[in-house]
Amino acid sequence: MVLEVNLGDVVRLRKVHPCGNREWQVVRLGADIGLKCLKCGRRVLLDRSVFERRVKEFVSRQG
Repeated sequence: MVLEVNLGDVVRLRKVHPCGNREWQVVRLGADIGLKCLKCGRRVLLDRSVFERRVKEFVSRQG
């Protein structure tokens, strides 16, 4: 089953980022998911399968 993700969604991941934040905004969709840290602005690219394992919950949904 594929997790429904939209641009602009804010997700909380299982592990804390080194800056101390857990919340990320989805900025790119495709085979890879682009995320932007809401505290420090760091951008990362995760494979969709890795992203789906690391997501703990959706903080806010777009669309």
